[in-house]
Amino acid sequence: MKSAVYLLNASIYATCAGLLLRGYSRVRQRLLLWSGLCFVGLAFANVLIYVDLVIFPQIDLYPLRLGTTTLAMLLLVYGLVWEGE
Repeated sequence: MKSAVYLLNASIYATCAGLLLRGYSRVRQRLLLWSGLCFVGLAFANVLIYVDLVIFPQIDLYPLRLGTTTLAMLLLVYGLVWEGE
């Protein structure tokens, strides 16, 4: 059941990323770009959770997961600070 939840989370984040990036391609609002890139990073982080906890439980991928999530959040913060003006 846990693996289904991890994959469902990743698919939801990927869907949100796709919708945000599609919206950016239509209206060219740069905040949509930064939000979409953030959600791409969060989707990748959720895939890493699945890989870490389900496929390879003996390998600790926590630092990589944490780094990916941090990078995704930094993209969103950058977009909010520089494009919000």
